[in-house]
Amino acid sequence: MLNQILNRFRGQVRLRVETAFPERVLNLCGARDLSFWDLEWESPTAFTCRLSRRDYHALRRAAKHLDCDITPIRREGVPYFLGRFRKRYALVAGLALCAAGLSFGTLFIWDLTVEGNETVPTEEILRSLQKNGVDIGTFGFSLSAEDLRNHVLLDIPELSWITVNVSGCRAYVQVRERMPAPEMVDKRKPANVVARRAGLVQKVQALDGVACVLPGSSVEEGQLLISGVEDTDTVGARILAGMGTVQARTWYTLTCAMPLTSPQKQYTGGEKALVSLVFGTHRIKFFANSSIEGAEYDKITKRHRLSLFGLPLPVTLVTEHCRLYETAEAAVEPMAAKTAGEQLLTEYLHTLVDPYGTVESTLCTTRQKGDTLLVTLTAECLEQIGESVPIYTEDPG
Repeated sequence: MLNQILNRFRGQVRLRVETAFPERVLNLCGARDLSFWDLEWESPTAFTCRLSRRDYHALRRAAKHLDCDITPIRREGVPYFLGRFRKRYALVAGLALCAAGLSFGTLFIWDLTVEGNETVPTEEILRSLQKNGVDIGTFGFSLSAEDLRNHVLLDIPELSWITVNVSGCRAYVQVRERMPAPEMVDKRKPANVVARRAGLVQKVQALDGVACVLPGSSVEEGQLLISGVEDTDTVGARILAGMGTVQARTWYTLTCAMPLTSPQKQYTGGEKALVSLVFGTHRIKFFANSSIEGAEYDKITKRHRLSLFGLPLPVTLVTEHCRLYETAEAAVEPMAAKTAGEQLLTEYLHTLVDPYGTVESTLCTTRQKGDTLLVTLTAECLEQIGESVPIYTEDPG
């Protein structure tokens, strides 16, 4: 395989030799160290074979005194391909300009990729980079990583580190978000720990103060769990900053009403396609008017980044498909309404429980009331119900 690629790169000729004494031609090739391959006999006096471009010319010069006919059948390889353009100066100039343009284009940034961000939106990072001179079409070697880092971190305090690595015409932006500092607890401020909500206590861990409940006991919302007032036998009552955790089983009952009729889309079959090209930040539209008056429609936008020989070009093909529809009231299956209501209630339940614990089990029930389906979600959870509240003491002055 490697020899075939090398021979085509150097150029090769498939030729036909006809003579009364073909062995003389073969002996001549051996004497002059001319390599040949793919030998095929057509008759006792004729054969075909392949030689390299250089050996072919050497064989023609050496076989002038032999009574033989050497006819080239096909010329193959890079030299012969490029030789076709010797008199096509405009095409050669176009290819040269295209190659020069591609080489020159790799010095600029045509694609930006942001990695490492979870809470900070990618658009905010790109806007800050654009503000500080990093955008599509920016000269890659003009970037100063340290200067860019200082300015972007001032614009986005949520980031603790950022770097831009340029590889060809792509810029890879890697960021690291700042970890929020934990809330400081003032141990000198008197406080009690009370129940944030009712539940069945499973575990009590008092870090400071006196535990007022035992595992297995049920508590109400606002009930004292860990007291910041400790009685001593020597100096009387001592005021502390009550701290600790109380893990308990809690129960939630959430209800929502889901309508059994809702407006649904009915596509009319009308469609409209809008095509445009985006060069960097400029857009070229291939349509006169994009508005569709007096109609409702869904728009599906597809973006295709154009590339040439694996190199991304600063050109994006944008295709927008608009599908017209009309809305009409339609009945909703009770099972579909139950599923939607259960999903809605489950998401809301997690917003209440996730900061403090986990959801252990759920049960969903329904009851139809006219054109409405009442969906009820009952959940059992395991969470930390302790909440610190200050102890207000009178000023002796």
